[in-house]
Amino acid sequence: MTMLGTFLKPMHPEGWRFVGVFAAVTLVLFLLWEPLGWIGLGLTVWCYYFFRDPVRVTPQREGLVVSPADGIVSQIEPAAPPLELGMGNEALTRVSVFMSVFNCHVNRAPVAGTVSAIAYRPGAFLNASLDKASEENERNAIVIDMADGRRIAVVQIAGLVARRILCFVAQGQTLRAGERFGLIRFGSRLDVYLPAGVAPLVAVGQTAVAGETVIADLAGAEPARAGRAD
Repeated sequence: MTMLGTFLKPMHPEGWRFVGVFAAVTLVLFLLWEPLGWIGLGLTVWCYYFFRDPVRVTPQREGLVVSPADGIVSQIEPAAPPLELGMGNEALTRVSVFMSVFNCHVNRAPVAGTVSAIAYRPGAFLNASLDKASEENERNAIVIDMADGRRIAVVQIAGLVARRILCFVAQGQTLRAGERFGLIRFGSRLDVYLPAGVAPLVAVGQTAVAGETVIADLAGAEPARAGRAD
């Protein structure tokens, strides 16, 4: 990778119109007063950076569950999947990844499989790092059926400043692990509900990279990992 490629990443097509608006406003600000123009330029660069869509290298071994989002693992706890998915009331291990406005917001499939259900539910726009955001915030949930018959639920949750959840897949569609499936604008969270008996291989506070960080191993017997912050 070149030095330029380290800083300049591809941008998701969803971001072009926003960057265009920011750039147009910046031009006007420069005409009004130069210091305002430089502030606008900084915000335009941030907007581009928000919609970046870098290439990710997804591990290919069968059974690995990868993070669906860039961000910080904010919670790991037992919880029932959203009722609208029809997966029952049994508590499963839920791994939550919180995305700040500085993270890449392109969401990726945690496993390979077929999308068997998609369910959108309107709601509030609480801080996505709060426990109750999973139940009360606007969300879009999908279920992925894997080849071995097990299922994983992935939930896109709007945050305090997020106002649009985008899902690019349809029911019946086949996904590869690490394949792009959605995007949330401006700060949010992703929840992954692991199959029963599967232990998470990440710890709260750990940084996750979408499509690359392994959060669980369906074929492994390793117990849940503990983390230490230094």
